Amino acid sequence: MRKFVLTAAVCLLLVACGSEQQKTEFAVTVKADTVGTTAQKIIVSYPGKIKATEDVNIAFRVSGTILRNLKKQGDFVRKGEVICEMDSRDYALQFQATEAEYNQTKAECERVMALYEKKSVTLSQYEKAKYGLQQITAKYDNHKNQLADTKLRAPFDGYIQKYLYDQNETVGAGMPVVSMFASGTPEVEINISAADFMRRDKIEKCVCHSELIPGIDFQTSILGINQKSNLNQLYGMRLALKNNGGVTPAPGTTVMVDIQFKSDEKDIPVIPLSCVFESDGNTCVWVIRDDNTLEKRVIVPQEVKLDGSVAVKQGLSTGERVVSAGINSVFENQKVKVLPAKTKSNVGGLL
Repeated sequence: MRKFVLTAAVCLLLVACGSEQQKTEFAVTVKADTVGTTAQKIIVSYPGKIKATEDVNIAFRVSGTILRNLKKQGDFVRKGEVICEMDSRDYALQFQATEAEYNQTKAECERVMALYEKKSVTLSQYEKAKYGLQQITAKYDNHKNQLADTKLRAPFDGYIQKYLYDQNETVGAGMPVVSMFASGTPEVEINISAADFMRRDKIEKCVCHSELIPGIDFQTSILGINQKSNLNQLYGMRLALKNNGGVTPAPGTTVMVDIQFKSDEKDIPVIPLSCVFESDGNTCVWVIRDDNTLEKRVIVPQEVKLDGSVAVKQGLSTGERVVSAGINSVFENQKVKVLPAKTKSNVGGLL
């Protein structure tokens, strides 16, 4: 009888051990979060527009009738290249007359100056000749410039955007005739909120990206921020795209700009509030070890933030994994299977 009782006890012990082992090795699917930090970067996104470094309307400095447009819309031109001509007949005749007068006056004045050096003329005659030469020289240069201004030249390397007047049309001095923009690395214009304007000194970097050029982030540098807001209480901000040696968004393209700010908070571990539970009067979380088994760990919370996260004063380190969904259906040392992070194909973030 004693032998039978001993055998039965051994069998029960083996069954209990087997049940406990099965309980420990049974894997439950849970959702996990990585312990972050309160000092994480703050990133704010704004829509923006690509603009050329220089986008100007060019005008003749003199009045007259347009003779011909030498380039077409969309053509690339070099700095100094003639893109439009004005009828220069009247200005050419004016310059010819002034040139003849200039040559005659210059010869007479130089004779008087030479005689003055020989003490043959008075100081008054010398000064009259000197100032007369200065006057005719200024007139000569002015009419020469007017003749040269009948040809409109590109102020920089760029593209013809639009002709505002056609040939045979008469335009006044200073009236825009051609619109063109520079071919260099373009700029980005955005409008930021008053709150971001107040912390503009904490901007670490700005990154631009376009849906037309997926997978590429364009680094930028800040050119300037308007010190006065517009009617919508927004502040204009200009950014220069850094040349990455590849394709860049064309002027007029709509882009998104991510502005990264420095954080004033200390580097304290932070977890979602859903990770926390109470056990035996202590605040605890389930920590997932490297072998995907669970460890119940007591933590000391510091504060619950407005975004629903919990700053942890003691008990956790940044980078550890904690269970954020399924905390009430697991136990110590249990094997778990972690749900994969949501992807672009996971519409709505259901997992």
